[in-house]
Amino acid sequence: MALRSLKQIIPALDTSDGAGVRIKRSLGQRQTIRMDPFLMLDEFGSDQPQDYIAGFPDHPHRGFETVTYMIEGHMLHEDHLGNRGNLRNGGVQWMTAGRGIIHSEMPQQESGVMRGFQLWLNLPAAEKMKPAGYQDIQPEDIPVFNQAGASVKLIAGALTVSGVEITGAVTGGSTQPIYADIHLEPHAQVSLPVAAQLNAMLYLYEGSARLVTGDERIALTKSAANVLGNGDEMLVAADDAGARMLLIAGRAIGEPVVQYGPFVMNTREEIEQALRDYQNGRLTA
Repeated sequence: MALRSLKQIIPALDTSDGAGVRIKRSLGQRQTIRMDPFLMLDEFGSDQPQDYIAGFPDHPHRGFETVTYMIEGHMLHEDHLGNRGNLRNGGVQWMTAGRGIIHSEMPQQESGVMRGFQLWLNLPAAEKMKPAGYQDIQPEDIPVFNQAGASVKLIAGALTVSGVEITGAVTGGSTQPIYADIHLEPHAQVSLPVAAQLNAMLYLYEGSARLVTGDERIALTKSAANVLGNGDEMLVAADDAGARMLLIAGRAIGEPVVQYGPFVMNTREEIEQALRDYQNGRLTA
């Protein structure tokens, strides 16, 4: 197997979204900064209510999927399909916008820490107009693999570790997404296979760690998309303080991407149609 090295670092920028929620955005900070098939990755985290309390009131989407992973706090999802999900510590909400969905994500707390991530996963042209869908995934339904100071929580995809295949809470999909939360104790390391045909990145959100590539140990940048190069295996080792990071990987779609806010399609004409549909109340019809 060939170890992946570090190809690119995309530091997250401080910004805001929704009704003023403070976030750090790596992928998607500009429309040219993406990692096919992923459009955007936001990290949100604060113990100051003014940074999150306004939440994300009703808003539309078309043409992709959103994955919200909560580490701390409590947020309520509601959409036009009648879905209602309470997102709490360790839980995940996987929403397929497809041809159209209108939803809200609102904090259910007035104090304390709210912390988590939202990932946008693109859909190929053939799937952009499929029916909308929603999965509310509880923490106990997400597999966790433990090995020698390493803990791997597999939200999506499948990984074969030490000859054992681990299947995530969400599987399948034309882009074969892998989404894992990796926790390493001080000086622990973990090796994971990541198929050569998948684009992959690591997002370090706590502690410090290094990507091991043979004789090199390359420091990962915190709060940044650490995009990995070619190979089919990833080896990462924590420093003195241990580390927590996301592994995100998927098969590139390789199609044109035209985005206008919450709509992601393949052509300008399709975006204009999405706007007309939304204005005329037909986005979700």
